[in-house]
Amino acid sequence: MDFIAHHRETDLQVQTVAQHLSETGELCSGFAKKINLEQTGLILGLLHDFGKYSQAFQNYIQSAQGLIDPDNVCFVDAKANKGKIDHATAGAQYLYDALKNYGGKGEGELCGQLLALCIASHHSGLIDVLSADFNKGNIFNTRIQKTEDKAHLQECRNNADPEIINHLNQLLKPAKGAPQLLKELLQKIFPLLGSSHETANTTINSFNVGFLTRFLFSCLIDADRLNSAEFSEPHRLQERLSRSVKPDWNIAITRLENKLATFSIKNQIDNIRRNISLDCLNKAQEKQGIYSLTVPTGGGKTYASLRYALHHAKQHQCEHIFYIIPFTSIIEQNAQVIRDAIEHPDDIHPWVLEHHSSIEPEHQTWQSKICAENWDTPIVITTMVQFLEALFSGGTKSVRRLHQLANSVLIFDEIQTLPINCTHLFCNALNFLVEQANSTALLCTATQPLLNQLDNSEKGQLTLTAELVSDVGALFDDLKRVHIKNCCKPLGWSLNEITDLAIKQFELTGSCLTIVNTKQWAQDLYLSCQNRVDTDALFHLSTNQCPAHRKVILATIRQRLENNQPVMCFSTQLIEAGVDVDFASVIRFLAGLDSIAQAAGRCNRNGKHETATVFVVNPDHENTKMLADIDKGKAITKRIMSEGFEDLLDPAAMARYFYYYFFQRSEDMDYPCKDSQKNTTSLLALLSNNKSHPCSLNDDRSKQRKLPRLEQSFMEAGNIFKAIDAPTQAIIVDYQSSNKLSNDQLTAEEIIIALCGKDKVFDAELYFQALKQAQKYSVNVFPNVFEKLLKNQAIYETQSGSGIYYLRKEYYDNAFGLSTEIVSDSVFCSC
Repeated sequence: MDFIAHHRETDLQVQTVAQHLSETGELCSGFAKKINLEQTGLILGLLHDFGKYSQAFQNYIQSAQGLIDPDNVCFVDAKANKGKIDHATAGAQYLYDALKNYGGKGEGELCGQLLALCIASHHSGLIDVLSADFNKGNIFNTRIQKTEDKAHLQECRNNADPEIINHLNQLLKPAKGAPQLLKELLQKIFPLLGSSHETANTTINSFNVGFLTRFLFSCLIDADRLNSAEFSEPHRLQERLSRSVKPDWNIAITRLENKLATFSIKNQIDNIRRNISLDCLNKAQEKQGIYSLTVPTGGGKTYASLRYALHHAKQHQCEHIFYIIPFTSIIEQNAQVIRDAIEHPDDIHPWVLEHHSSIEPEHQTWQSKICAENWDTPIVITTMVQFLEALFSGGTKSVRRLHQLANSVLIFDEIQTLPINCTHLFCNALNFLVEQANSTALLCTATQPLLNQLDNSEKGQLTLTAELVSDVGALFDDLKRVHIKNCCKPLGWSLNEITDLAIKQFELTGSCLTIVNTKQWAQDLYLSCQNRVDTDALFHLSTNQCPAHRKVILATIRQRLENNQPVMCFSTQLIEAGVDVDFASVIRFLAGLDSIAQAAGRCNRNGKHETATVFVVNPDHENTKMLADIDKGKAITKRIMSEGFEDLLDPAAMARYFYYYFFQRSEDMDYPCKDSQKNTTSLLALLSNNKSHPCSLNDDRSKQRKLPRLEQSFMEAGNIFKAIDAPTQAIIVDYQSSNKLSNDQLTAEEIIIALCGKDKVFDAELYFQALKQAQKYSVNVFPNVFEKLLKNQAIYETQSGSGIYYLRKEYYDNAFGLSTEIVSDSVFCSC
């Protein structure tokens, strides 16, 4: 009989278990080959759904297809049993039993555990080895010891197709004492454990072995999901195969160089930008590693880093270039710059993918699983949140993208915005990707944090290779265009005083930008100036406005500034990173020195004036206690201001700032778990040696000169992890823009209708397109705001259980964006 893995509803075709295992194995092998673990990936694919050879699973899937009569004794209620038939444990047991007894120091046991964990977890996300609930002990041991009546291993061995068994026997056949795939995996593991058994169980080494597990898990998850989706929709296979050729970086390089050749040198700043770009070009031929690009704001980092990345990718035959951006508010701008430089209308496939969706629900529906993106394009522009979630979040949605980061160039824009609690986790993961996965990282910013000089270096810090710019100090002197004026006073500045200062600067210089720390201050200052400044010249920016709305506002601001028309703008700190506006004067609320430096980059950006002033003021009231990064940054900036630095933008002042900042926050850097959570240790501990766990045996095993076992609490860490330590919910708003970029761009209303899915037949392509484009019309809100919107019936769920919400029109203000109260009389009926 044919054992069925999947059933296609459109034409009633089936995919056999043998087909699915073989095809998934081939895909997984290709992904794992990036880190020289080709056979390891193959066997993961061949065994991941081995449990589908059980009669229990066959009864389930055939009942779901209507192939078993409901009166038949073998019939099962497929809906009631969805997800309850264990078909993952059998393959995990098969592989663990085959490997565990090899080696005198536990080599086979460690490898078998690592691979079995990937297979056992491929539907749930990586499971805990040691449970965070101490009473439950070793979860892996419990899973691997499942009895035959629940795991069906022997039954599956008996039922499996001969070609699958023969393939497994070949892979597991001993060659000079051990299977070749075991030797292959150990060649990767031994360097991660260090040169001796005494260092094998350090935090960093244990983290690395755990991260290798996650990397292989990523290969398996993506292979499994791709093969399932390609069986469900065969055209996806042809689309993937047509993209499978490595990028021809020469094409992109030629286009970029032609673009750069059109840039004329109009002033000294343009000349400096050209020299920075040439530095990046010259360094692109050097070895792979972790590099820094320390350039003042306005120094042309986007083009310079792209030039470096393209030439470096060609030199080292990299598969992808990733731009990791701190905020969704600037991702479209960077994407457009890159598209304009290297994409052409005749390209068969796009070069650039933007992936920054906060719309994808935490718990995926079958539609969103089919539509999930896996970063399979030459250049991916994503956010730090998405990047960190690929590295550390739970479940299977984000981790499937992790393997794409191998053999890539990773460009981090504004690296100083890295969440402080993720510091050690980030450093360890990035070191792994560079040292073990053939990638290169470039850390770009005007305010370089000291990620290679952390206090608790034993928990992990970056291994920097070099700086791309020849003389950073001289560069900052040459690009100095503003003066920072400390205007803080003991009792702070009132609303009226700040308003007067902004209007005075506006009248003197023609344009003034005021950057605040909270949305309320931005709104209050805007309202305070409404009757004193011409309406056409007055602007407000905050994250209560959707990206499409902010894009329209910023385009208008830029146009007015270029035309020397008056502009008064009040904005939250979203304008500080990557937004290329050029104001004649800037007022910045007291914040971290790095934020003040970023604000300075929006002042006299293009050197139109000999010098300009950034006024730093402290408001008389401001609630930033819940904004720890801002609150602590303010205190340290005050300290730097008291130490007599002549220029607060000098790299030496910035280095001192980060020295104080990191010293004060060194205990926050390993992602401490909150007291309300089960385990009061840290995520770094949960993802490394888990020494505080009472069931940990690693110390004893080290003393016995044996290799450590995995003892991480992967699932607990994934459940706790949030890239931003304040959960938000994305709300789609029906913002009406008069500018439709192209025919394939949906309006907000069309996106909402598509996601509501009222059509009887699910259109996966339209749903995917709507989900992808929904980000530009979404606003992220905190739980208290979300609850208020729900209470006021201001939001609706697109489909029951989808986790995707949209806002009624009456709750969106043309000036301030999303509101919890009715602000207009527009009516938009629910789907």
